[in-house]
Amino acid sequence: MTTTPTLLTIEPLTREAFAPFGDVIQADDAANHFTINEGNTERYHDLARIDPGEDGRAIVSIFRGLPRTLPFTITMMERHPKASQAFIPLSGRPYLVVVADPASRPAVADLRVFLCRGDQGVNYARGVWHHPLLALEAVSDFLIVDRSGPGENCDVVQMEAPSVIPVPD
Repeated sequence: MTTTPTLLTIEPLTREAFAPFGDVIQADDAANHFTINEGNTERYHDLARIDPGEDGRAIVSIFRGLPRTLPFTITMMERHPKASQAFIPLSGRPYLVVVADPASRPAVADLRVFLCRGDQGVNYARGVWHHPLLALEAVSDFLIVDRSGPGENCDVVQMEAPSVIPVPD
């Protein structure tokens, strides 16, 4: 029996839509911000709840992602049960995030796909299911803030049925 993949809908990334999954990291008027350094710098303050988990410490890395081609088939998801994980684009290019609620094993109906602009980062809350990095257009660098510490911090599951992120109209 052949299963026809479910077509997923791509949504624009907004703080409100992404709130169940974590934080949007973005310098805009909605963020707490103020002037510092004798008026030379605008500080966009406390943009994400970085959670290194018990016995963990926050680390900073750079991930270099190869571009994905659309349509793209989602066959697996991962989560980090011990800590949050933040992705901040350094290359200024759009990218996609696919997420699902941390409450249970993700099903196709639970998946949400967000198109992120090159000036928007995301911080996945502890335990949120997400697809690994989905860079678009060209090789792209991301600053990552996540956890180092004892214990396994990556669960991977294969999806029961495939789903496809289509080429946007």
